[in-house]
Amino acid sequence: MPALALALLALYGFLAFGVRMAVQLRRTGSSGFSALRGLSGSLERACGLLLALAAVLCLAGPVLQLTGTLHSLRGLDGGLANVLGTTLASLGIVLTVLAQFAMGDAWRIGVDPSERTALVAHGPFSLVRNPIYAAMMPAFAGIALLAANIVTVAGAILLLAGLELHTRLIEEPYLLAVHGEQYARYSARVGRFLPGIGRLRRSHG
Repeated sequence: MPALALALLALYGFLAFGVRMAVQLRRTGSSGFSALRGLSGSLERACGLLLALAAVLCLAGPVLQLTGTLHSLRGLDGGLANVLGTTLASLGIVLTVLAQFAMGDAWRIGVDPSERTALVAHGPFSLVRNPIYAAMMPAFAGIALLAANIVTVAGAILLLAGLELHTRLIEEPYLLAVHGEQYARYSARVGRFLPGIGRLRRSHG
């Protein structure tokens, strides 16, 4: 169902980027978009480009399938895969948007070292440290099931890898540097993407 995959991707982009950035701009005077601001060749830039490539592949896959250029992978084009894909994508979109708004004015896309925002640890952030990313994972897994061709699946895999790298190598060191002991206590108590899993060990000297 590549057409449904495209429709859900459009809805995702409209809600998670268009609407959320418009609300942020109205509240704070900033869109909250800080992605790809790192120096050329920096780790942040590399992770940002990886995520951008993943998004392009996830969008291109359904288009190529609709035009007949690509075909579904065998075993992933049945009714059960479509139902599961629709469920995962829809649930992931809803949870992404809810987690974004739970951040309030602290919401950002990317990391800007010149900014200092509050550490959000309530709502879904009391269960996992990265509920937005945790929700993106099933959302794009669902898209990959709805347009189960090699390009979309590759895009979903790259997205998972990009989110993992961005979280571990960029966001967590940044938050620890900015919030210090407060983030150390929080990350030792709350899991990364799943409750209780991926907690960071605290350094005691």
